[in-house]
Amino acid sequence: MAFYSSGVEYGIHSLMNMVDAKGNEREMNVREMAELQNVPYDYLAKIFTRLSRAGLVVSSEGKGGGFRLARASELITVLDVVHAIDGQKSMFECKEIRQRLALFEEAPPAWVCDGPCGVRSVMDSAQQRMEEELARHTILDLARKMHRKAPDTFAIEVKEWISNRRTQQTKSV
Repeated sequence: MAFYSSGVEYGIHSLMNMVDAKGNEREMNVREMAELQNVPYDYLAKIFTRLSRAGLVVSSEGKGGGFRLARASELITVLDVVHAIDGQKSMFECKEIRQRLALFEEAPPAWVCDGPCGVRSVMDSAQQRMEEELARHTILDLARKMHRKAPDTFAIEVKEWISNRRTQQTKSV
């Protein structure tokens, strides 16, 4: 079972698609992002509600409205997105097993309870390191990494896809 929801992946990729190779931001609506990425629209809409509440994106009203980043992509970390979508999770819940050994007959000796649980300390340290790593990477870092791997035409293709889709929607209205 995954520690983070698929919503975290959807959210990160969506924000990456709102930034081009140069770090320029583009406004997109949720339906465009869902169709571009082939992910469920209703689920992505809920994710953008959370991203908005967390102050990572802002919505724009009117025809062609959608979302844009609330701050520069180099200031939005992966950890920001994780916390916005899944909240602050603890990867470990200590049940204080050390105090519950049968031989203690429900009265653990003082030495058992002395200091933090060693298992909990290791797990807390692991979570801290994981969160530090997530905080080191920004949406701009990931977008640039994606664009470096992609052919030079990729950014143009995405821009044209969005433009064509908007033109088709305007004609159908």
